[in-house]
Amino acid sequence: MDFSGLSSAEQAHVTKLVEKRQFQGFLTMYGKLVERCFNHCVNDFTSKSLSSKEEQCVNNCAEKFMKHSERVSARFAEINAEVMGSQKNVSG
Repeated sequence: MDFSGLSSAEQAHVTKLVEKRQFQGFLTMYGKLVERCFNHCVNDFTSKSLSSKEEQCVNNCAEKFMKHSERVSARFAEINAEVMGSQKNVSG
C-alpha cells in the first residue's frame, strides 16, 4: 500500500485500521478452527476432559487447518505478486 499521499496522522489511522482488520481476521479464523475441530472430534460428553482419541483428532484437525490456511495465504501472495508485476509491466 502506498500511503505517501497521506499525512502522518492519516497514515497512523489507516495502519491502525489495517491491524484491527487483521486481528479480526485472525479471531474469525481461530473461531472457525475451534468450531470445526470440536464438531468433528468431540463425541463423548460423559467427561469434562478429552479422551486420548479426541485429543489426537483435535491436534490433527488443528494442524491440517493451519497448514491449509498457510498454503492458501502463500498462494494468495503468489497471485498478488503476479498481478502487481503485470500491472507494473503494463504501466511501465
